[in-house]
Amino acid sequence: MSIIIPANSAVGGGFEVANSLRFNRPSSDSLNRTQSGGSAPTKATFSTWIKRTNLGIESWMFDAVNSSNQSDGLRFLTNDTIMFLLSDTYTLTTNRVFRDTSAWYHIVLAMDTTQGTDSNRVKLYVNGVQETSFSATSYPSQNATAQGLFVSGRPLYIGRQSGGNYLDGYLAETVFIDGQALAPTSFGEFDEDSGVWKPIDVSGLTFGTNGCYLDFEDSSALGNDAAGSNNFTVNNLAAIDQSTDTCTNNFNVMNLADNIAESTFSEGSLKITTSSGNRALNTSSIGVISGKWYWEVKNLSPDGAANDEAFVFGAITKSPNTSGYDGSFAMTAGFGLRGNGKIWNGSGETAGWNSFTTNDIVSIAIDFDNGKAYFATNGSYGNSSNPSTGSNGYSFTVGSEFYRMAVNCMESGKSGVFEINFGGTQTFSISSGNTDGNGYGNFEYAVPTNYFSLNTKNLSEFG
Repeated sequence: MSIIIPANSAVGGGFEVANSLRFNRPSSDSLNRTQSGGSAPTKATFSTWIKRTNLGIESWMFDAVNSSNQSDGLRFLTNDTIMFLLSDTYTLTTNRVFRDTSAWYHIVLAMDTTQGTDSNRVKLYVNGVQETSFSATSYPSQNATAQGLFVSGRPLYIGRQSGGNYLDGYLAETVFIDGQALAPTSFGEFDEDSGVWKPIDVSGLTFGTNGCYLDFEDSSALGNDAAGSNNFTVNNLAAIDQSTDTCTNNFNVMNLADNIAESTFSEGSLKITTSSGNRALNTSSIGVISGKWYWEVKNLSPDGAANDEAFVFGAITKSPNTSGYDGSFAMTAGFGLRGNGKIWNGSGETAGWNSFTTNDIVSIAIDFDNGKAYFATNGSYGNSSNPSTGSNGYSFTVGSEFYRMAVNCMESGKSGVFEINFGGTQTFSISSGNTDGNGYGNFEYAVPTNYFSLNTKNLSEFG
C-alpha cells in the first residue's frame, strides 16, 4: 500500500515544490498544445502530483487524440478508480479507489511497448508503488504505438478530455517524457523519517521532442514549459489559480467527506454553495488541538446578511451527519460567529462582536493553546479584542478532540455562498497580500502576531 501525503503530516527537508495549479471544473479550466516534430512513440512517461477536489465524476488528467478522435489518456472514472486508455483500444483500470481529497497523490504512467511481456508494456505507479490489481486489463500489443500522444499535429490536453470531462483538483510538478519509460524514482523518493513518498528535483531529466516540465511558477504564463519551449495554451485559468498548496506543503481545504446534499464545493474545495433545503455543516480537512491559527471567509450570500442567524463561521470537534443536518448536534462541540454579530456555542449566544453582511470578509483567529477565539469583520475585531495581545477573546474549553474549521448553516430554508481562504489558494481577490510570521499564506488582512495559516509546514512547527 502506498503512503499518501496526508493533510496533517509534514514531510522532511529536501526539494521543495513552490506552486501548484488549481483546475475548477465548472469553469472549464484546462491547458492544451499542438504537438510538433514527433512520430508515434512506443515509449512515454507521464508524471504528476494531484490533489483531488471532487469525487464520483469522470475527470481526465491528460488526453491526446488521433485524427479519428481516439484517446491516449489517463482519467479518474465515476467510481474513483484510475483508467489508462491507449487509442481507445488498450486499457488498464485499477481496483483501488482514490478518494482522499485532503492529500496529495503522485501518479506515474510509464509505457514501453517494446517489452516482450505484456504486463511490462504499461506500468502505473501511485506514490512510488506499482499498481498490480486491475479490474480490466488489455495491454498493448508488442511495438504498438501511441496514436495521439507525442504525434506531430495532434492536440494534447491537460485537465480535460478532448470532448470535456474536466478535472477538479490541483496539479503540481506535471511532466511528460517523450521516448523513455521511467520509473517513479526519477520523480520521487521515500522520506527516511516518515516513509512518505516525496518529490525530487526533475529539472535534469531528458524530456524528449514533445516532452515538457510544468512547474506553474510563472503566474503570468501558467502553461510555460520549464524544460524547453513546449508551452501550453491556458484556458480559463488566471493568476488567482496559482497556489502554494503543494505536495511539500499541504494546505487546509474544506473536507469533501462533509459534502452532503445541501452543499456543493468548487474552486479547489474552497467555495461552498448551500441549498435552501436542510441545514448543513461543512468542516475542513485539517484538524488541530493546539497552536494558533488564522483564516478568512468571504460571505457572498444575501441570506448571510447582518442580523441573520443562519450562518456560523468557527470551529467544531465533530463531523456532521452525512445524511443531513444533525439537530442534536447544533454546534454544542464548537462555536462560531453569526451574521448578527453574536457568537453561538450550541446553547446560547454571546453578544458584542461585529455583524457581517453580503461581501464582508470575516477573519477568524483561534488560540487553541489558551482557549480563546477572535472574530473580525473587514479587519475590525469585535468586543474590543486583540488576538495579538490576547485581550477580550471569546473563551472556550479545549477538549481532547481535534477541532476543524467550520462553516455552518443553522436554519433550514436558507442558502449561502462562501469563499474560504486558508492562505494557500485564493478564491476571492486579495488586495493587500499579508502572510503569517513564517511567510506562508496570502490574506486580505494582517495575520495576528504568532498566528499561522493551516498547512503541514506550520503544523510540524506549531501544531
